[in-house]
Amino acid sequence: QVQLRESGGGLVQAGDSLKLSCAHSGRGFYDYTMAWFRQAPGKERAFVAAITGTGDTIHYADSVKGRFTIFRDNSKNTVYLQMNSLKPEDTAVYYCARRRTGSYYYHLEKEYNYWGQGTQVTVSS
Repeated sequence: QVQLRESGGGLVQAGDSLKLSCAHSGRGFYDYTMAWFRQAPGKERAFVAAITGTGDTIHYADSVKGRFTIFRDNSKNTVYLQMNSLKPEDTAVYYCARRRTGSYYYHLEKEYNYWGQGTQVTVSS
């Protein structure tokens, strides 16, 4: 049984940093692309970043490029999202997700079949 559990969210001020973690339980973590999505109040869930199993390919949404870094530690079955220079518009519930085997797109929700419960990030101005 695959479970994803996010942690690390909180309330910070604009310009601050925060690191989110997502612990994966179950086998084969290193085989899967992992991603972070976020859902702001009143908006649809949106892609943030994705990283392949080996970590050799990474994608970011334009809105977070240069500020956020996704990385993983396969020995710990954990994927991380380091968020720097946070802005009020980064306020959202952040979810980690595991991509389906054989998927093509990395930025579409439907390509991911396991999701965490989410962690709230609030950035005050």
